[in-house]
Amino acid sequence: MTAPLTDDDVGKTVVDAAGKELGIVANVDGRTAHVDPNPSMTEQVLASVGWEGEDEEDYVVTEDMLERVDTEVVLRGEL
Repeated sequence: MTAPLTDDDVGKTVVDAAGKELGIVANVDGRTAHVDPNPSMTEQVLASVGWEGEDEEDYVVTEDMLERVDTEVVLRGEL
């Protein structure tokens, strides 16, 4: 079991098991992260200070999809 998602994870890069970048965490809502797959420079800056929110292009990542969370959010390989 990985550590729970927190607001501190907003702005972190999300990668798959092979290390391919999938986007950034735009918002954390409980056990769910909203991931922006194509963040603009402005969205990246806003996310780094915790001001980015979710929008219609974001996808949802739940804690059970995570391999680990450290300097980036890494998804499990068997998704």
